[in-house]
Amino acid sequence: MTLIKTPTLETDRLILRGPKASDAEAFMAFYATERSQFTGGPMTPRQAWNFFGTEIGHWAIHGFGMFIVTRKGSDAPLGIVGHWYPWGWPEKEVGWVLFEAASEGQGIAFEAAKACVDHAWRVLKWPTIVSYIAHGNDASVALAKRLGALLDEEAVQPKPETPGYVYRHPRPEGLA
Repeated sequence: MTLIKTPTLETDRLILRGPKASDAEAFMAFYATERSQFTGGPMTPRQAWNFFGTEIGHWAIHGFGMFIVTRKGSDAPLGIVGHWYPWGWPEKEVGWVLFEAASEGQGIAFEAAKACVDHAWRVLKWPTIVSYIAHGNDASVALAKRLGALLDEEAVQPKPETPGYVYRHPRPEGLA
């Protein structure tokens, strides 16, 4: 059972759906690892549980949020990718976090993030889209560049005490 009403996005290989209670274990397992270091982790189980609740609450507050990414034909969570705009954030973001089950080099993050960027432009009608990336997260920088995003050194930082990179996604031609 999905916890709140969310849209479902579909790509050639993936389903992006709203978070479910059963996704909490994979989310918490990821945030217990060093792999989570660029996205706020590692976390204790309680911190990860609270953060998972924040992901769900984001949907309830804004009507958009981070999708759980699964392969077509499987409901196992591969990561969480989507739209993020927590309190205090200067701009709306498309972000991505891939769990161990979605090892790098498969194009899963690219496929999911591309669908979310497109959804933000065409359905959510965002005027601009950024991706905030921690210094040292070279894989995410490469993904942002592959998506066509450009480094915006003039953008306001979401966490001025720990600045990172701000990559701005170009508006597709023909969109007003």
